[in-house]
Amino acid sequence: MLFTELPLTERFAAAAEAGFAGVEILFPYDTATPELKRACKAAGLDFVLINAPPPNWAGGARGFAAIPGLQERFQRDFERSLRVAQVLGARHIHLMAGKAQGDEAMETYVANLAWAAKRAPHASLTIEPLNATDRPGYFLDGFDMAVEVIDRVGAPNLGLQFDTYHAQSITGDALATWARVKSHVRHVQVAAHPGRSEPDGGDLDHSEFFAALDEDGYRGWVGAEYIPLRTTHVGLAWLQHALRKGTLPA
Repeated sequence: MLFTELPLTERFAAAAEAGFAGVEILFPYDTATPELKRACKAAGLDFVLINAPPPNWAGGARGFAAIPGLQERFQRDFERSLRVAQVLGARHIHLMAGKAQGDEAMETYVANLAWAAKRAPHASLTIEPLNATDRPGYFLDGFDMAVEVIDRVGAPNLGLQFDTYHAQSITGDALATWARVKSHVRHVQVAAHPGRSEPDGGDLDHSEFFAALDEDGYRGWVGAEYIPLRTTHVGLAWLQHALRKGTLPA
């Protein structure tokens, strides 16, 4: 989502120059995986996260983990994502739920996540609530449900992906939500709300949020998952300010 003014393999060096220490690519499936690995290594960055499943993204489904009857599709796509993550050295794989509702969807979701966690005990897997305005019909649309699912699966390699934009949209208070669910969180993403632009405006004070991460001892990654208002470089004052103040986790 950042540095889109550059070809994908050139964005790694741009990210490193801007002060980022790692990268996440939501869907790295359209570029040869060895090329991405070389570019990441050359820039001296860690590969932090990818999404599963691979997309037919133009109008395609946002995942299959909670859709009854598509367990084989979920497993097949997970296997592909797992292979890509292993080559890239990606730390986390975000498993997308898809559009579904009801008790059968919940049981399918829990069973699929339990299968994936057991299939890849070495991999860190995440689930992320998405707000119903941006993703109408998406199964995982709340944090209480996410915590319930993680607790039911009970796998040490499954955790919560906490996106401040979605949290603020869903609950109206991302800081309070963080305080409530932080023990389940293993990856954080940030963006302003509303608008999903640079995290230096809107109705959530990200300086306060970063300070809460430090105070609470969070030592995971913080991903910048936003849509720049102009070019990426023009909007990076928030990052430089946070790094100078020391309010980002090390």
